[in-house]
Amino acid sequence: MRVVTALLAVVLFLSGLAAQDRPLPELQPFLAQARTRLQTDNERQRSYIYAETQRERKLDGAGRVRSEKVKIVESYPPLPGEAERWERVLEEDGRRKTEAELARQDAERQKAAEAVAKRLSSQTTADRAKATRAYEQDRKEALDRINDIFVVYDIRMAGRERIEGHDTIALTLEPKPNSKPVTREGKWMQYFRCRAWISEADHELVKLSVEAIRDANIGFGLLARMNKGTEMTFSRRFINNEVWLPARADYNIKARVLMLKRYLQGGTIEFSNYRKFTVDTATTIAPPADK
Repeated sequence: MRVVTALLAVVLFLSGLAAQDRPLPELQPFLAQARTRLQTDNERQRSYIYAETQRERKLDGAGRVRSEKVKIVESYPPLPGEAERWERVLEEDGRRKTEAELARQDAERQKAAEAVAKRLSSQTTADRAKATRAYEQDRKEALDRINDIFVVYDIRMAGRERIEGHDTIALTLEPKPNSKPVTREGKWMQYFRCRAWISEADHELVKLSVEAIRDANIGFGLLARMNKGTEMTFSRRFINNEVWLPARADYNIKARVLMLKRYLQGGTIEFSNYRKFTVDTATTIAPPADK
């Protein structure tokens, strides 16, 4: 067994060397392919129900955890006209919701679904045309946000790395001086440097890390200022051998609320138990196992 283990280690080491020895792809064609895959995850997730484990931590000045809230939900695609997904709360801070509490949530959702069905049944041609225009406007704005990534950042290749069995190309994204993004999100990008890992095989985003390199005003500076040093990491996983979807998000936020109160918060969101959404899908998803 020791011999087999040693040989396996040698093989993995040599395969890693071989991967590093391969020339990196040309930057611009690689970015062009990756750009076509930057569909928002909100669109992809519309076909799925999944579980979320949401951990929110309040931190002290030294970054130590003062308190933690944990919520487990199952997340459903939004109804027509809704902006956000519906979260069916299964557990909060270690306490499972009772059957009666779950039934109340389901009853409220059923009322909302019936109201949407009634509204859709009475839609006029003008109403449907208006909804189509709103949808197309949303798509245009999403494309504008993607375009702003390439307006704001100087993107360079940093090497090849293997993540969860996938060869990825690591990219650095540094804000360009005097860039002129057109979207609100693009203007926010100017305050952050990023590192991205893109799957070499299918040009999908596998991981992203973001760091605030200077203070950023939110709400025209009247509500909050996100401080330098705020960090976020986001990873995706190839689900059911068919689609890349969110797997985990981590964040540590440093801010001042109303420009006075210091605010330190960390958290984690884990996504699991993806399954296709249909009208016949059951409403029970087992909570993710403790890790």
